[in-house]
Amino acid sequence: MELKITNLSKTYPNGVVALNNVTLIISNGMFGLLGANGAGKSTLMRTIATLQEADSGSITLNGIDVLKEKDKVRQILGYLPQEFGLYPRVSAETLLDHLSQLKGIANAKQRKETVKALLQKTNLYEHRHKNLGGYSGGMKQRFGIAQALIGEPKLIIVDEPTAGLDPAERNRFHNLLSEISENIVVILSSHIVDDIESLCSHMAIINKGNVLISSTPSEAIRNIENRIWRKVIKKVELESYSKLNVISHKLVGGKVDLHVYADAIPDAGFEIIDPSLEDVYFSSILKHSQN
Repeated sequence: MELKITNLSKTYPNGVVALNNVTLIISNGMFGLLGANGAGKSTLMRTIATLQEADSGSITLNGIDVLKEKDKVRQILGYLPQEFGLYPRVSAETLLDHLSQLKGIANAKQRKETVKALLQKTNLYEHRHKNLGGYSGGMKQRFGIAQALIGEPKLIIVDEPTAGLDPAERNRFHNLLSEISENIVVILSSHIVDDIESLCSHMAIINKGNVLISSTPSEAIRNIENRIWRKVIKKVELESYSKLNVISHKLVGGKVDLHVYADAIPDAGFEIIDPSLEDVYFSSILKHSQN
């Protein structure tokens, strides 16, 4: 499968440019879309999912025109939005059966087998009779993936799936996403750098509707090698470094851990460090803001 996005643009009536000539090519596996809240990720996800119109540009999925042939896309699409509602007094098994009917699985025996397989895949089978209102946050997200997998989709879109999950549930969810992405296209939208780095073979960074980087995480990190410098300073000293290309600073143990992007040592006391994907993200945002 190949999803091809070409010069996609969207501006809202209030003047906010959500997408600005976005061009991406996405193949089988897990593709990460990294950006802050409001960067344009959800607009792109909804447009691919046929829930929103673009102003211009094109999207094709294995030859299907996504913007014009919406019904064809929906037949092979699974979608887990950032926020989705559940019927709290309905069991997981009952709701999945109903959703399977809506997806076109008319045969009762086939639906029963489909629902059982999905609940087992998402590790919810033993909770199949429990009402969804009693599910934990992680269980609800796994149910969200179960419903997205109905009909064996070729493209799955997952928007901010791990926000609010505890570490154990995040790990379970990561393992599930990795498993299902082996033979299909899975697009994972997130503002959490660790999710993208640990799960995705390819990624893009988006900011204010613009794609800043599109590559593998490892390639993106290599591209800023020997340019990330670190220094631990006192809090009161932070303002004096404002003229440098500061990409991030964290308060650790009462002191500030400062990261600076520079081709050469920016000041006395700085040490060069191996960059992380977080450094890639912050340095790309900095360079975009300076253009």
